Amino acid sequence: MVQAYKIDEVKKIKERLDNAKAIVLVDYKGVNIEEVDELRNRMRNAKVDYFVSKNTFIKIALNELGISDLDNHLVGSTAIAVAITDEVAPARELIKFKEDITKDKDFPSFKVGLISGEFMTAEQLEKLAKLPAKEVLLSMVLQGFNAPIVGFVGVLQGILRKFVFAVDEIAKQKAEKK
Repeated sequence: MVQAYKIDEVKKIKERLDNAKAIVLVDYKGVNIEEVDELRNRMRNAKVDYFVSKNTFIKIALNELGISDLDNHLVGSTAIAVAITDEVAPARELIKFKEDITKDKDFPSFKVGLISGEFMTAEQLEKLAKLPAKEVLLSMVLQGFNAPIVGFVGVLQGILRKFVFAVDEIAKQKAEKK
């Protein structure tokens, strides 16, 4: 018979994973307590739910949500980072943490992730994390759209300026002849 606390644990995990835009599995082996606390704080500040649970519980919760892509990667020490708002936040925060705190160590590391329903490998997650934030990318796109318009307006202003100078010179010459 399944013990009640196990059912409750799976239910809690399922609630945490429900409506997630990003689910990232992290291998946290080799991280000490102080580093784990720092990582949890960073994740919390980035509005990412970061927790550790038994792989079996995570697998059952994911399967109940219809997600089976991550099953094969739920082995060994596994933490899970879940984002409801910013899809890239878990990956970005883990990369920043590795750069700031663990520096030359290879841990913690990505296992795999599910970003907006797309399965991603560890390499893809690292590339994604190094991209600028969504707002920065949008502003870059808008600047690209805006650049030709700004250039066109500048050309038109130059033509008008030259026309005004030409009319002004003609007026000055006519005034001198009188």
